[in-house]
Amino acid sequence: MEEGLHTILYDYLLKTGMSEGVASYLNLLIVLVSSLILAWFLDLIIWRVLRNLSLRFARKSKTNFDNFLVMNKVPRYVAHIVPLTILFKFFPFAFFHFEYGGIVALKILQITFVILTLFIVKSLFRSTNDYLKTKPRFRDKPMDSYIQVFMIFAWFVGILTIFAIITDVLIWKFFTALGAGSAVILLIFKDSILGLVASIQVSINDMVRIGDWITFEKYGADGNVSEITLATVKVQNFDKTITTIPTYALISDSFKNWRGMENSGGRRMKRALVISQRSIRFLHPEDIESFKNIELIRDYLSTRDEQITSYNTANGVNKELAINGKNLTNIGVFRKYVINYLQNHPAVNKGMTLMVRQLAPTTQGIPLEIYAFSSDKRWENYEYIMADIFDHLFAALPYFDLEVFELPTSLNPLPAKMN
Repeated sequence: MEEGLHTILYDYLLKTGMSEGVASYLNLLIVLVSSLILAWFLDLIIWRVLRNLSLRFARKSKTNFDNFLVMNKVPRYVAHIVPLTILFKFFPFAFFHFEYGGIVALKILQITFVILTLFIVKSLFRSTNDYLKTKPRFRDKPMDSYIQVFMIFAWFVGILTIFAIITDVLIWKFFTALGAGSAVILLIFKDSILGLVASIQVSINDMVRIGDWITFEKYGADGNVSEITLATVKVQNFDKTITTIPTYALISDSFKNWRGMENSGGRRMKRALVISQRSIRFLHPEDIESFKNIELIRDYLSTRDEQITSYNTANGVNKELAINGKNLTNIGVFRKYVINYLQNHPAVNKGMTLMVRQLAPTTQGIPLEIYAFSSDKRWENYEYIMADIFDHLFAALPYFDLEVFELPTSLNPLPAKMN
């Protein structure tokens, strides 16, 4: 019966008086064009039906996954399956008298079907990726890396299948040949393999998430991670430029992730005032009385002055020289002032480390470092808070007869004592 169906049109053309050669070619042309038109018509109808069904389902559905399916053209690719199946059925009729041409046409259809399958799989993965990114628990995960791994595997299988179709060789024989060429494959796909390993380690160890602020000096990156893929990590810097970093660099090189700071109660302020050493001195009684007018250290000076006087008196210290016994210094009193000032500042987090420490002297002077945390972690507010604090401290230095180091120091006389 199948053979009869193949020869119906051909026999009819012969009855019209055509030669066998002309009848064969005309049979091929008619059946081929008719099958293509029928496939195109069916593809159009099926696509419209699937689109209408998708829109109706999307309106009634509570999830937006179907919206991503439509956006990534999954129904459009699925609509191609039936027309392609029609062509599989009709092409033997067209190439009944052209055996070699029929074999080639069948292989082209099989390869097209493999490629269509890959596009459907790719669209499904993309839809899944887009959908998961809308979920809070997956939003900061490197889903792009996982999708790329799956697609590499899918394309690998697809390419092997296409080779098997073209050469009529079983797929398992390709795997046997791959063993001999594994070194070449490792060389070609080195970056992808390194990226795959790095993506897995980054995800398992939770080293970087999408949205994290990272600083990677080697690559000039300082901003938020916008995308993590199998091969690269994209960072949008604060100057709005984009820096691309190899994924494997995250595990092979050192970088700074600011997530811990953002999840903590404050952002660290660590900056030093470099005090000129020639402005440091002991305080005289009249200096102490003058400094008592500064409210933040009034109680401290009163208590400390009594303790020092009692100690020196009890030990019979000769106070004709200020160096004898216990004494207050202007830098020590200023250090206490800075601590009290920070403890009373509303933008400083009192529950985190807060200290003012003196670092080792340098050729420029003595660094007096402020180590504290601002309550507001937003960059612009953090910079404003830190600048506001140091504005005040720079202006307060002359009240303690201190000066900041500036070059050249010989041309900068000590400022007049502030009253």
